[in-house]
Amino acid sequence: MKRRRACPECDLVVALPALKAGQAANCPRCKRELTYRAHAPAERVLAYALSALIMLAFTMPFSFMSFALGGQAQDIVLLDTATAFRSNDWPLLSILIAATVLVLPGLYLLAVVYVYSAIALRQYWTGAIWLARAISSIKPWLMTDVFLVGVLVSLVKLLGMADIQLGMSFWAFCGYVILLVKTVSNIDTDWMWFALRHEAKTPYVAKVGVDALSQGLVGCDSCGLLNRIEQGHCRRCFRKLRMPGRHRIEWCLALLVTASILYVPANLYPMMRTVTVGGTVDSTIIGGVWQMVEMGSYLVAAIIFFASIIIPIAKIAVLGWLCFVIRRPQPLSVERRVYWYRVVEFIGRWSMIDVFVVAIMVALIQAGALLSIYPGPAAMAFAAVVVLTMLAAMAFDPKALWHPERARFDVQEWKHERHL
Repeated sequence: MKRRRACPECDLVVALPALKAGQAANCPRCKRELTYRAHAPAERVLAYALSALIMLAFTMPFSFMSFALGGQAQDIVLLDTATAFRSNDWPLLSILIAATVLVLPGLYLLAVVYVYSAIALRQYWTGAIWLARAISSIKPWLMTDVFLVGVLVSLVKLLGMADIQLGMSFWAFCGYVILLVKTVSNIDTDWMWFALRHEAKTPYVAKVGVDALSQGLVGCDSCGLLNRIEQGHCRRCFRKLRMPGRHRIEWCLALLVTASILYVPANLYPMMRTVTVGGTVDSTIIGGVWQMVEMGSYLVAAIIFFASIIIPIAKIAVLGWLCFVIRRPQPLSVERRVYWYRVVEFIGRWSMIDVFVVAIMVALIQAGALLSIYPGPAAMAFAAVVVLTMLAAMAFDPKALWHPERARFDVQEWKHERHL
């Protein structure tokens, strides 16, 4: 019997076909990719993950970047970009940068190596299930590629201020980012869980081509296994099942409202302060864009403008609109709504570019009264906006776009009706 899965975006129950290496299976209704079979999946992922860990080790002890100005020089390692905020009384920003660039990616790679080593050796190792669940949970918070773009933007900004040199750690970090991206892209969650725990036997048969919720079933967010709603926890990975209901929309709206409020001070207050012999200059987000335009760096200006202005506004507007059309359907195809949800989910973390730019410049440019850069209060507010909008996209239930009744679903009422 073919394995059955509920599409994570439209809830359609499908039977996964037997796939050969290089083939993928997509949902017939919303076209979401459900699984992909790579050549030698365990060995390939292990090779990339181990290589990424080695490159991560090389990024830590060596010089990341240095600058020289007026006889003064400053040299930083990668970790200095996180501790720069802590030394300026913004410890939460330091934790956020260290977590998304170093700690969580490192833990992610260690978890991948542990789980895939167990799979390659065909053994069950203690904690493999928990770590396999962690692999799915950590993935959205990996921002090494965003940080690398932030470094490149910082270089363009700094080239006109001082002499900039790139250290060995920078080139190791570039390799680390590439290998981490390759690791993430080669992980097939469906194959990983089947290789780790096989397919749990069920006393029921899910009907293909019918929505899972209408059959009293819900797909696990971690391993994808179909479970009865009343079970509460997945039978394979033991994760608590995320139920449909109006609370999903309410959480999303609450996070969006909070993000909208914080977006006002994020734009009104300075993102960073530049201290020179001529005085102190405060730069807001839009001021930083205009500075790049005056320097002739139009591409960098466009990147900052889209990452810091367009993307946050678009995320809040699109998610708010999607919450509205679920309750009051509008004359627009479901496919178009799903497309906009996917765009919002994809671009969410890229708004962190501006925060990373500030972190790099604050860590690097400390030359006393000659030239020093400090973070402004807007940095914390803007980082909070990015995190809140990402959480809002995670809280949103895309299946409700196909089935508006999910936004009014109540598990307790459903259980009571079944007992009757």
